[in-house]
Amino acid sequence: MDRDSIEMDKERLTAEMAFKDSSSAVIRIRQRLPDFLQSVKLKYVKLGYGYSCNRATILMFALILPLFIATLVQFTSLKLDRVSELWTNQALRLESIDAATRLAGSLILFFLFGLYYAKRSRPVYLVDFACYKPEDDCKMSVDSFLEMTEDSGAFTEDTLQFQRRISTRSGLGDETYFPRGITSRPPNLCMEEARSEAEAVMFGALDSLFEKTGVKPKDIGILIVNCSLFNPTPSLSAMIVNHYKLRTDIKSYNLGGMGCSAGLISIELAKNLLQANPNTYAIVVSTENITLNWYFGNDRSMLLCNCIFRMGGAAVLLSNKARDKARSKYQLVHLVRTHKGADDKHYNCVYQREDDKGTIGVSLARELMAVAGDALKTNITTLGPLVLPFTEQFMFFVTLVRKKIFKAKVKPYIPDFKLAFEHFCIHAGGRAVLDELQKNLQLTDWHMEPSRMTLHRFGNTSSSSLWYELAYTEAKGRVASGDRVWQIAFGSGFKCNSAVWRALRSSPMCEKRGNPWKDEIDKYPVKVPLA
Repeated sequence: MDRDSIEMDKERLTAEMAFKDSSSAVIRIRQRLPDFLQSVKLKYVKLGYGYSCNRATILMFALILPLFIATLVQFTSLKLDRVSELWTNQALRLESIDAATRLAGSLILFFLFGLYYAKRSRPVYLVDFACYKPEDDCKMSVDSFLEMTEDSGAFTEDTLQFQRRISTRSGLGDETYFPRGITSRPPNLCMEEARSEAEAVMFGALDSLFEKTGVKPKDIGILIVNCSLFNPTPSLSAMIVNHYKLRTDIKSYNLGGMGCSAGLISIELAKNLLQANPNTYAIVVSTENITLNWYFGNDRSMLLCNCIFRMGGAAVLLSNKARDKARSKYQLVHLVRTHKGADDKHYNCVYQREDDKGTIGVSLARELMAVAGDALKTNITTLGPLVLPFTEQFMFFVTLVRKKIFKAKVKPYIPDFKLAFEHFCIHAGGRAVLDELQKNLQLTDWHMEPSRMTLHRFGNTSSSSLWYELAYTEAKGRVASGDRVWQIAFGSGFKCNSAVWRALRSSPMCEKRGNPWKDEIDKYPVKVPLA
């Protein structure tokens, strides 16, 4: 079947014409991810520079430091024309400053040092992480999934054909995992099975993490769990506290309804808590539960989730202890969050609701690609000043000023983010989004390999997919000391979040404990069939 593609840049649409025979044709119109680097708002560039140079820093250098120097000169009765002599004449220095002045100066310096030490930002180290890999009996091929879907009797022939088309184009392979409640014949979608899925994923990842790091559960001071659609009582975090008998003063949090970007929101929450609680370990558990959120209806916008979401989860150990730096894998450098929920189109883009038959599901709107592109544009524009080399920032800023202020018709300068990062972990939300992101950021197939292979091997595991991607990069032995890793995720709300990590040591290929790619990394990358 011949296929012609016409791209309409102004409307961000793609028209695909498929010729069935000589007398008929089918035309499909779909939205592409906007070329978000072609239109940038100055307020987000300003926000990025604000992160790197805050008001406290400006106040320190513009006011406090000159006042301190002036006060010191006044206390010592030092004349400005004799400053140069102080550096060359030791005797003059001792004569010019009496004992009382030296004591006062020492106290002032000691106070300022103590103030800095108390208020400084403590480094946050990623000691290690582990991803859950289900048992082989949970595997299901695409054909088996389609057969299960057809045998359920819940779908019309039209929606069955829709799921076949989506599944063959999704980029998912034949070894993704489903929970037992869904694969049972008939499906057993109940609270007990949902709890069983949550326990298997969370406890499996945590057991592996504790084994890898040697940290005992009683040493954990902060626990954060994020799961968007399954929020039982007691909470998932309470489930972990009970299972591992964590201490009574643990700071426990359970984040729900925050979508696929919630993993990095949890990392930021852990970072802020670690700033306020010295000498502490924090654990972040990211997962999604699909047992009670499987959709048995015929609304196409809700069926997309059935075709791409799969079982998975990850556990991450963070620390602010100075002695942990030597054994930690990464240090958190930047975390930038973008929330576009004030706009109704963004807010309603991913929405849990009932269909016309009263069946609950998560609806993905047609505007998803445009909404994701807008959120990504804002997030990347804010992140750019923090990470890009000076030359890239200068060229980008000059071009932006000419275009926005002087209204010059110049070609936008697209910064090369490959100069800022060695590794990219882009949320494996779907094949189309990965294709458009690769095009917009001008990334190579090598850079996109972790995301594409994660989507192929494990499917969309929601907020934990970033850690499967980083585990892939480590299993390939690609991470060297000093490398920078960019994790970027997006989800309902609509939110887009970025985290930047710096590798503190190399990750050798032989280090495979708790890595879901162990024993099979040599098979990858595989060639994913074209849609």
